[in-house]
Amino acid sequence: MGPDPPIRVALVSLGCPKNLVDSERMLALLAEGGCRVGAPMDRADVIVINTCGFLASAREESLAVVREALSHKRAGKARRVVVAGCLSSRDGRRLYEFAPGIDAVVGVNDRDEILSAVKGRRRWTKLSPLTARPGMGKAGAPIACDAGRFRLTPRHTAYLRIAEGCSQRCTFCAIPSIRGPFRSKPPQAVLAEARELVADGTVELNVIAQDTTSYGIDLVRKAHGTQSVGLDLAWLLRELDRVDGLRWIRLLYTYPRRFTDGLIDALAQCGRVVPYVDLPLQHVSDPILRRMGRGVTRRGVETLLGKLRRGVPHLVIRTTFLVGFPGETDRHFQELLDFVEDFRFDALGVFEFSREPGTPAAELPHQVPEDVKAGRAKTIMLAQQRIALAANARKVGRTMEVIVDGTDSAGRCVGRHCGQAPDIDGLCILTEKRPAGRFVKGVVTGWDMYDLVVRPTGSSRAGRTAVAPHRA
Repeated sequence: MGPDPPIRVALVSLGCPKNLVDSERMLALLAEGGCRVGAPMDRADVIVINTCGFLASAREESLAVVREALSHKRAGKARRVVVAGCLSSRDGRRLYEFAPGIDAVVGVNDRDEILSAVKGRRRWTKLSPLTARPGMGKAGAPIACDAGRFRLTPRHTAYLRIAEGCSQRCTFCAIPSIRGPFRSKPPQAVLAEARELVADGTVELNVIAQDTTSYGIDLVRKAHGTQSVGLDLAWLLRELDRVDGLRWIRLLYTYPRRFTDGLIDALAQCGRVVPYVDLPLQHVSDPILRRMGRGVTRRGVETLLGKLRRGVPHLVIRTTFLVGFPGETDRHFQELLDFVEDFRFDALGVFEFSREPGTPAAELPHQVPEDVKAGRAKTIMLAQQRIALAANARKVGRTMEVIVDGTDSAGRCVGRHCGQAPDIDGLCILTEKRPAGRFVKGVVTGWDMYDLVVRPTGSSRAGRTAVAPHRA
């Protein structure tokens, strides 16, 4: 008899870019272990779902996909269903009760055990504790290496994770209990991974973490003899700016409390760092900010935003707000709405407060009714829509550089200018097709809601053709 055929694995990745990086690393580990990855769910021997557990809606989506996978198992198509990611860390062994038939549960800090979970013969659980261990200080569970990924993004763009976990104390957020305390990835590992991605064809890096602006708070470097100098995000951006082959570096998931003047200078001075910042503010009313545990005030937020706009020419600022937080009155909400209309953010998202079990905010008095939360979210988004569409109209006639992402489901050639992050912001719809991974110059000729219509006028220096999935 010959050897057993390779295990065919389908992996479904849900949630945020941090989860996507975990999925890419798991695919690489499975491929290295002899599995055949990339099978469709209905043809897989093993189905892996990398879940999101941040909000109730995300948990419901994750469980729906898990139950779909279990239906394939009951039909005799799949032998095994493995649940990984945030929902695993949040609900642990209870998942076996929520979705009977699951064969293995793998927590976020045990991602590298995925091969054992897939190849196991019986029910299997790996859920390491997330609390700090003796002698490890703030580090908690060690941060895993993300090198050698089997990437799911187009070849020309990638996410670069620089830290794991979060040590902020926002009262509405369950992330610290899911992913553990904040710990920075060693800078030599970050830079090595960036160079590896560039060697694989990446020209655009999107820097991510739960809280990118805290990078380095648990690291020090020696300089000038015995003097200790902190490693921070500004220092890291300047180092990444020296990586040959990169064209764009974009900063996501920043936290306002640790946004330093040095970081603003780095955004302005680093040639490869694009003028874009993702800065989730959550609210601007001081009573709500205090109840949220954000550690900032409206005055501090306004000071920071003013410094950013003055210090970084043509800066695009994206933010996120949370409406319907316990105790948010009509007056608090009106203050937020007025702020949105006055400041005129380039891009904005809004979430309705979700009463997450285990978070302090879930037990606060004066919970806001669901219909009121929904109405407030709609009001904010309608205000932002008017701002965004007016801004798009003003862009008509401008020339801009666009990176081509490929062809969408409607057959249109699409790309993004430097103020558009992948899978978050609007797109540039190109009137002529160009190869994916190329940078092209173009003139904005119109707009379609949040997207711009761009007529190519010439090419910039070429990137490389997009191919996915593939190894990095």
